[in-house]
Amino acid sequence: MNCIAILDIGKTNKKLFLINEQYHIVYERGVSFPETKDEDGDNCEDIRLLTRWVKDSLIELTTQPAFHVKAMNFSTYGASFVYLNEKGEVIAPLYNYLKSYPTTLQDDFNNKYGGQLQICSETASPALGSLNAGLQLYRIKEEQPELYKQIRYALHLPQYVSYLISGKFMTDITSIGCHTMLWDFANQQYHHWVKEEGLLEKLPAIFPGDEVVKCRGNGLEEGSNNDGSNSPHGVSTTAPDYLVGAGLHDSSAALIPYLESFREPFILISTGTWCITLNPFNTQTLTPEELEQDCLCYLTYQGRPVKAARLFAGNEHEQQVRRLSEYYQTPVNYYQQIAFDPAIFAQLQATAVKEAPLSGKDLLRASRFAHRSLSDFTSYEIAYHQLIMDLMEQQQHSTALVTTGTAVRRIFVDGGFGKNPVYMHMLAAAFPQMEVFAASVAQATAIGAALAIHRHWNTQALPGDLVQMRHYAMNRELAYR
Repeated sequence: MNCIAILDIGKTNKKLFLINEQYHIVYERGVSFPETKDEDGDNCEDIRLLTRWVKDSLIELTTQPAFHVKAMNFSTYGASFVYLNEKGEVIAPLYNYLKSYPTTLQDDFNNKYGGQLQICSETASPALGSLNAGLQLYRIKEEQPELYKQIRYALHLPQYVSYLISGKFMTDITSIGCHTMLWDFANQQYHHWVKEEGLLEKLPAIFPGDEVVKCRGNGLEEGSNNDGSNSPHGVSTTAPDYLVGAGLHDSSAALIPYLESFREPFILISTGTWCITLNPFNTQTLTPEELEQDCLCYLTYQGRPVKAARLFAGNEHEQQVRRLSEYYQTPVNYYQQIAFDPAIFAQLQATAVKEAPLSGKDLLRASRFAHRSLSDFTSYEIAYHQLIMDLMEQQQHSTALVTTGTAVRRIFVDGGFGKNPVYMHMLAAAFPQMEVFAASVAQATAIGAALAIHRHWNTQALPGDLVQMRHYAMNRELAYR
């Protein structure tokens, strides 16, 4: 059976998938391993364990006689660099993107390059500290000059994983484009600060996300300690050939199945801890107001901007359902049994119209529900409807930031809230002019990484059922007022 192997690397779980030519997952194995600490005592990914797992996964593929692996690609979390010396050896920790960033260094950088608003606007990146991955490399240059001199290549994490298989040093546009503060979106090139600081010499050439390199194994039998301490260039003469992609940032990879399946403009609300509204059909430049309200731009693997708005709604939902559980003495996941009740919704709406509106920044900072007294609700069901109403007030504002003025008429929701009927019915009420669908793609990031290089490994036509959908419609009389 012809397959593609995908390594899908999240912060917690790392997974190996084999996907056949019909885009069915035919093999899956996942692992997780503990974090280590960097030189400051902050938690970070253990790059040696990760490296060993990648190489062990390649060995594992050769022990699957039922599958003929024709190609490999990779999707990983973003905002993370791996630093290599001239010999291709890892010489620094894989710093956590949540690591605190020195305020003085941030201010000095902003002042040097036109101020925070200007640099954020030009790079379509809100000021996020270490989440702006370019500033991680800038920090090393300023605070660890000896380490900086030793760095020959700074590889985004997807390209480091690709390097372990191919031995090629590459950069991909989706990793550059994920709020790194490296890319000048207007001029479609690295921002001038990257050149002026000399960082370009550390960044390999950009490799197209839909292209592959041909390689033979990764030298596991020769020239490698299999622990990240040596370059993987010693090549085994018996290892099979692979077509290897450069790898993709996971958020951009997850969007690919939708872009391949639908031609009419749409937005995707990807829900989890964060609810991220992705609009690939919004070409408008980010405004200062949008940047202040947590909007940013990603890049597709074809280099097109994807305007996005972030909302911490999944985290808020998790905290509040715990509060409901304690108050009403129910299991924490009791909300999963709650069906949407139009009568409750109408009753709560009648009260909501009397509440003073919140400004955008205040609205996104916290939901109203955190300040409500649960004694005001006679049942869990009513309280839970109010929670989702309050989250939807935020979601409506966040999503509108990147949809207003565009031709989008469809909303797809994937992730946890797509399985929540109360959320989905209220979303349909919040956007009565839109068609609203709960949509899902099994392992979307892995499927997206496979689709990016489809033409190189798969002669079959793309299946028509990549995305599973359920339509939600709302009586217009219940639409949000």
